[in-house]
Amino acid sequence: MRRPRHASVRCMTAENSNTDYMQIALDEAAAAARADEVPVGAVLVSATGEVLARAHNQMRRIKDPTAHAEILVIRAACEKLGNERLTDCSLYVTLEPCPMCAGAIAEARLAKLFYGASDIKGGAVDNGVALFHQKSCHHAPDIIGGLRERECADLLKGFFALRRNG
Repeated sequence: MRRPRHASVRCMTAENSNTDYMQIALDEAAAAARADEVPVGAVLVSATGEVLARAHNQMRRIKDPTAHAEILVIRAACEKLGNERLTDCSLYVTLEPCPMCAGAIAEARLAKLFYGASDIKGGAVDNGVALFHQKSCHHAPDIIGGLRERECADLLKGFFALRRNG
């Protein structure tokens, strides 16, 4: 079984396309905040660079606890490609995926995972259960954390600050 390879964007030069895709995810996260959803956005990209799906959290809107941005883009991309495997695809998400989303990433066999802000409480990639490091994990994507981390974290912090103070 392949273990995830981690790269910190602080120690590498991210390609412009990576930051462009994360901008799409940030735009989705901003849309979530405007809809009073936790501001997490995601975009799923093919090996050729085609955006297959983009989404933001919609748990409150559709009253579905599984309607995380990651799950929504994985479902949409699988539907678009007519396949439950997304082996050559990359996922960009503004927040470190939770256990449910990390499990879906493994099941979809995604090639790469780029995430923005770490999630000390709910994350399952580099925090919490660190799913991709478990022996029971059948697939682990290449992982690049910290892509546009400050912007992703600031969006979340601002959203929750308004909720506490408003």
